[in-house]
Amino acid sequence: MTNTELFLTLLGLSFIFLGSLGMLRFPDVYCRAHALTKAMTFGIISLLLAYATLIGWDEVGVKIIVIVFFQFTTIPLSGHLLGKIAFKKNIYRWKEKPVDDHRK
Repeated sequence: MTNTELFLTLLGLSFIFLGSLGMLRFPDVYCRAHALTKAMTFGIISLLLAYATLIGWDEVGVKIIVIVFFQFTTIPLSGHLLGKIAFKKNIYRWKEKPVDDHRK
């Protein structure tokens, strides 16, 4: 394992750990979804890039690029949808709700 692979692996694991910690520490569903989706996206992509450099780009290059594309699109989208559902169901927020005029 080279230094690049080790760095990407540790970076990915630290992002995933911090996202899990944010899941436990943050007060409401909106903050938790934000922390988890950002951290998991960057963590999984760092681990995939470490795997690609370990195995070799010739064998898995296109597959890793396609997986990274789908990770960039599906993880934030699911976090956004969870936040939107929580907003429509009036799930509590931390402190006071801000005034929003766009709710219908």
